[in-house]
Amino acid sequence: MTTGRLKVGIMSFAHPHAGNYISALLSRGDVDILASDPGAATAPSGEIRGAEYAAQHGAPYVDSYEELFRWQPDAVIVCSENAHHRVDAEAGARAGAHVLCEKPLATTVADARAIVDACEEAGVLLMTAFPMRFTPMFEAARAAIRDGRIGEIVGATGTNNGKLPVGGRSWFVDSELAGGGALVDLTVHIADLLDAVLAPEVPELVYAATNRILHSENSAVTNETGGLVNVTYSDGTIATIDCSWSQPDSAASWGGLTLQLIGTEGSIDIDPFALRVEGVDEANANGFWLGYGANNSVPLINEFITAIRDGRQPEPSGQAGLRAVEIVAAAQESAATRSAVSFGEAPSD
Repeated sequence: MTTGRLKVGIMSFAHPHAGNYISALLSRGDVDILASDPGAATAPSGEIRGAEYAAQHGAPYVDSYEELFRWQPDAVIVCSENAHHRVDAEAGARAGAHVLCEKPLATTVADARAIVDACEEAGVLLMTAFPMRFTPMFEAARAAIRDGRIGEIVGATGTNNGKLPVGGRSWFVDSELAGGGALVDLTVHIADLLDAVLAPEVPELVYAATNRILHSENSAVTNETGGLVNVTYSDGTIATIDCSWSQPDSAASWGGLTLQLIGTEGSIDIDPFALRVEGVDEANANGFWLGYGANNSVPLINEFITAIRDGRQPEPSGQAGLRAVEIVAAAQESAATRSAVSFGEAPSD
């Protein structure tokens, strides 16, 4: 049991959720925060990073991770580019800090396992940042499933579609930094939700197809922009995941996520981003989208901090993050070979 104020370090502002986490931490009143974003020095011009970003969000700031760790944080939140997650998470673990890591946990299975192992060896907690776990619709769906209201789940269809992520955080379309394209960016959220509702069943077979038809005119994009992933689980449940940057650039919103669960006695449809007011702004000749749903970053941060105080494993765990990376790796192998891949047989690096 941990009492008193906690010191939480923010490692990088590369991921746009960093601002939400800062806001959620500051709203608690029982933590002190310190941020550092050394990658800002090499970020593309026009991206607001580093001290400027920290000032905009009200976060105290230091220029280097060395200074951050001299502060001796109790926990760190890793918001760096996907390819840097392993190095940053391992640094946090070595410093004795509990780790909350952005999704995907890593760009390879080997790196994801290394993060899990490093935190276990250091005796620190590891949580993966899957905010969709905390949407009220998903929590209600899990309760309905536990109560047996739709019987045994036999199928699922998930969509996670968004705009091409260029502009504010262009590293999302850099295969080296992101680990891939739309398949990596968008599959993991649905994979984690399925993991939560289908456990203890596990994936057995993965088949995926990807292409670059969407945004083919953009020479800066060299990875997949559209994809479809099919996952067969150990009990025969078949899930399909649409992971595409298919939202038009002119759309009023970045995109959205949906999940339909089919059971032997009913079905459940989840659309967290349906809580909105939308229409057309005649004065500016464009659409508008005003969401009024819950800010999922708040309960996510609360789970992390509360678990540290209680001395228990936060959820989603590092193992959940690892399983999502394993599904992505299998899907990437399937798309490359144009054949189904047995889960766990995809390359680890």
